[in-house]
Amino acid sequence: MTGAGVPAGDAPPDPLPDPLVEALGELDDREVAILMKRLSPRRRAELATRWRLWAHDGQAVAEIDTAWRIWLMQAGRGFGKTRAGAEWVCRRALHDRTLRVALVGATRADIERVMIGGESGLLAVGRLYDTVRWRSTSGTVEFGSGARAYAYSAEAPDTLRGPQHHIAWCDELAKWRRADATWDNLMMGMRLGAHPQTLVTTTPRPIPLLKRIRRMKGVRIATGRTRDNLHLPDGFAAELEASYAGTALGRQELDGELIDAVAGALWWPALIEGCRVDGAPELSRVVVGVDPPAGIGGDACGIVAVGLGRDGAGYVVEDATVEGATPEGWARAVAGCAARHHADRVVAEANQGGAMVASVLRAADAALPLTLVHASRGKAARAEPVALLYEAGRVFHAGTFAALEAELCGIVGGGGYEGPGRSPDRADALVWAMSELMLGKRAQATVRLL
Repeated sequence: MTGAGVPAGDAPPDPLPDPLVEALGELDDREVAILMKRLSPRRRAELATRWRLWAHDGQAVAEIDTAWRIWLMQAGRGFGKTRAGAEWVCRRALHDRTLRVALVGATRADIERVMIGGESGLLAVGRLYDTVRWRSTSGTVEFGSGARAYAYSAEAPDTLRGPQHHIAWCDELAKWRRADATWDNLMMGMRLGAHPQTLVTTTPRPIPLLKRIRRMKGVRIATGRTRDNLHLPDGFAAELEASYAGTALGRQELDGELIDAVAGALWWPALIEGCRVDGAPELSRVVVGVDPPAGIGGDACGIVAVGLGRDGAGYVVEDATVEGATPEGWARAVAGCAARHHADRVVAEANQGGAMVASVLRAADAALPLTLVHASRGKAARAEPVALLYEAGRVFHAGTFAALEAELCGIVGGGGYEGPGRSPDRADALVWAMSELMLGKRAQATVRLL
């Protein structure tokens, strides 16, 4: 277990087959669960390490083909990407005491919560094979064999300057804020052993880096859908598909497709990626846009904060949208967002009962500087001037706002909405706020101050 190890790039072999394993392959999940309960703890533990028995085809690329340099697992949510990554790292660590692994995630919190401490993370999977410990202060995972894995956040690309690794696991690459710098620094340190390898597990978004990786030599691409994972709870995939099937977000988040744009959309992924920055500069003013729900406990209440930089550009700084809240609940969320960013104006759509909107917001914060706006044109018509600001390079996203961005990319010019959900509540809130901030009297709305 702690010997010299296997050659780099070779997957550790599963134990020799036996009749029980062959029988398990013929049973459904319920029958497997009944049979496993009848086995001794030692036998159950041994079977848990037979990854090929439990993995579906998309998770087993590393076991079937070991000649790759980069393994890109581009798949929908719930596909089993995290489990596949953790199994690959743990099995390599089990058989190679000298192994040095880079664990790269969007943030340090994501690495700890998902890659290391999650239900399918390194600690949960690693204990099936041997001892494994997480040293938070040093950012190191220690395996019983002597192998070590080191955590690196994509928010700090320079931490990857210098360290060298045999293998790397990069999770949710499409969420990385400083993606290119992080990837380039990582690749320059992939020089230990005869055959360094990198696994990328991500739900796709059309960022330039993901497209660049797909074109590289030595890349093996595994794609898959949420419903490919047979071990998900009953009805989970069906429930998601009922809500998102046929939408661009569903094709991306559930089917794992790399989608560039909805036909005729006012925003598209590449446009937004080109407007993304690490953070906002000093802001001269902040406006919070609000798209209240029509009823109680129904649609989301869109709440988006935008600020005007000293450079004259607009910056999206927070999506504070809440779902299923009471009027008092979403009003408190609005007041909280305004307080966090020291907003000098809250702009709320009042078509769905202006007096009620004003009263609940005033109840949450009597001093809230409030403007009610009444839409005189359709959503797409109101959104077009704001979309033009993006195209002109006058608006930036200070971070990643996945749900908001998915709604923006679903608003179609000339009318219509092809994004997630029934209504683009977050996008509407952004349009109101950015119109107030950047367009002033040219904003296409009738405004009444309270």
